[in-house]
Amino acid sequence: MPISMLTSKGQTTIPKEIRDHLHLQPGDRLEYITEADGRVVLVPVTLDIGDLFGALPKPKRKASIEEMDRTIREAASDRLKR
Repeated sequence: MPISMLTSKGQTTIPKEIRDHLHLQPGDRLEYITEADGRVVLVPVTLDIGDLFGALPKPKRKASIEEMDRTIREAASDRLKR
C-alpha cells in the first residue's frame, strides 16, 4: 500500500504507483470527495480535449454570427434586468 507524508504546509507527494494508476501528469487538477463513511476519494478532473469530442449534440441548424451576437445581447440584457 503506497504511503506519503504530509508536510507542515499541508502538502504531500502522490506516490508514483498512484500517479501511474490515475494517469496523472504535472498540471492535472484533482478533486477530493469525502464519502459518508469518512473515506476520501481522489479523482483527476483534467480532461484531454479529445475526451470532450461528441459531448455536445450537433446543432439542428447553423446560426450566423449576427444571430449569435443578437442571442448573446438578448441574454445579457435579460440578466441585467433581474
